[in-house]
Amino acid sequence: MSQRIDLNADCGESYGAWRLGDDDALLRVVSSANVACGFHAGDPTTLRATCARAVDQGVRIGAQVGYADLRGFGRRFIDVPAADLTADVIYQIGALQAIARSVGGTVSYVKPHGALYNTIVGNETQARAVIDGVLACAPELPVLGLAGSAFLRLAAGSGLRAVAEAFADRAYTAEGTLVSRTLPGSVLHDPDEIAARVVRMVFDGTVEAIDGTEVELRAESVCVHGDNPEAVQVASRLRQVLEGAGAAITPFA
Repeated sequence: MSQRIDLNADCGESYGAWRLGDDDALLRVVSSANVACGFHAGDPTTLRATCARAVDQGVRIGAQVGYADLRGFGRRFIDVPAADLTADVIYQIGALQAIARSVGGTVSYVKPHGALYNTIVGNETQARAVIDGVLACAPELPVLGLAGSAFLRLAAGSGLRAVAEAFADRAYTAEGTLVSRTLPGSVLHDPDEIAARVVRMVFDGTVEAIDGTEVELRAESVCVHGDNPEAVQVASRLRQVLEGAGAAITPFA
């Protein structure tokens, strides 16, 4: 049975002397790269080099917007006023658009990061603020978010292309949300186990939740977290197994 799926990974998250992830290796495997925009991670030199490598590999570039939280890697909730969050989103997209253009590339989509991503699954105020930011500066860009989230529902209602995403290396609750990173078992590490789960997601549209419940999950893109030590091994195994099962790895954007 043939199927198309995008494989994305977080990239550009090193900052100065602090190195995180193996972007060179990941960009040889994935079809889309969620590139940090400097708020949760990534310095300008790193972001420019990451975009250049993505262009060289034919990988689509996405603006990964987040809270202004370098110290917490964008994984802490911040109660940002809506107007400030909208402005932050505009700032981040604009910065990455300029950096991508400088190396012959372009930003093809927008994806929120970390705590912002999880917050707008249900927080409609912050979801609308992010959407307003995208509409203000790049309404032609698709937005990537958790399948079934308020963010995707509101984005589609605002005229944006809303793209549902699943996570290869994260555990799910019975409600279809991600298990908190503070809980045991929230992050998966075994490449073969992850690959088997993703094949089921892609071809059957389901995933087994952490409590054993079968959850419906239909997505156009699957994410591998670039900061996981096993990221390259997981992404490579995923691509191998998916293509072996008849799936075509191709960008959604």
